[in-house]
Amino acid sequence: MRLFVALDIPDAVRRALRELIARLKPECDDARWVRPEGMHVTLKFLGETDGAKLDSIKAALSPEHSGPVDLDFRGLGFFPNEFHPRVIWCGVKGSSNLVTLAASVDAALQPLGFSPESREFSPHLTLARFDSHKGLDTLVRAANNLKSYDFGSARQSEFYLYQSVLKRGGAEYTRLATFPIVEKA
Repeated sequence: MRLFVALDIPDAVRRALRELIARLKPECDDARWVRPEGMHVTLKFLGETDGAKLDSIKAALSPEHSGPVDLDFRGLGFFPNEFHPRVIWCGVKGSSNLVTLAASVDAALQPLGFSPESREFSPHLTLARFDSHKGLDTLVRAANNLKSYDFGSARQSEFYLYQSVLKRGGAEYTRLATFPIVEKA
């Protein structure tokens, strides 16, 4: 099974991003746009995982404590950059404990054989992926006008373990477990 750990986003942010995608989609027909209902802030991607590890994963994630996480969804950008874009994203600025939570999840799963993250945690929501550069100049110009646009905010007090099933119409996600984010006593 293909697994990841993530925070959800509120419906108001999903609506704002759905409207944004509807505006930007005509600018770049070749992009593979993400369905807003599947958007999430990934804390750790586990990849293909033996189902026999599921209980151990849940147990490892249960004691995570950092307090509720505040999230602001603001601006657009590109990975690796706007000159050679492969992905367009919505920025996620989190309270300082967001980085702590991601690091704790990463550390909790290492004893189960999951490799530590090699890249710095960069919270974002993927909006689209690009296989070609057709239409990207227009899209980059349109996105540059929205670099500081505010899509909303949220306070999250839970994170989730998800299963991802890749299908022709896009990935389908199933929530397998819920974990509270609580203050340390």
